[in-house]
Amino acid sequence: MSKKTETQPKEDHVRIYELGNRVSRSTVAVIDTVVQRGGFKGEELSTIGQLRDQAVQIIQICEEYQSAQGIDD
Repeated sequence: MSKKTETQPKEDHVRIYELGNRVSRSTVAVIDTVVQRGGFKGEELSTIGQLRDQAVQIIQICEEYQSAQGIDD
């Protein structure tokens, strides 16, 4: 196997973790801002809360991965 094909999957793996981390952090920030401004109806809050919880879980997974790989934020 060439070096390029050996490193490509790892590089792709790192990229998806970095992207997932950024998207999840942005999602949490947007949800928190809109909630503070009263932008959701009461019946929407359960779904929005679930989305926020899922984004926080992704952030935690990404941080664990980065820590295991020795990658700084």
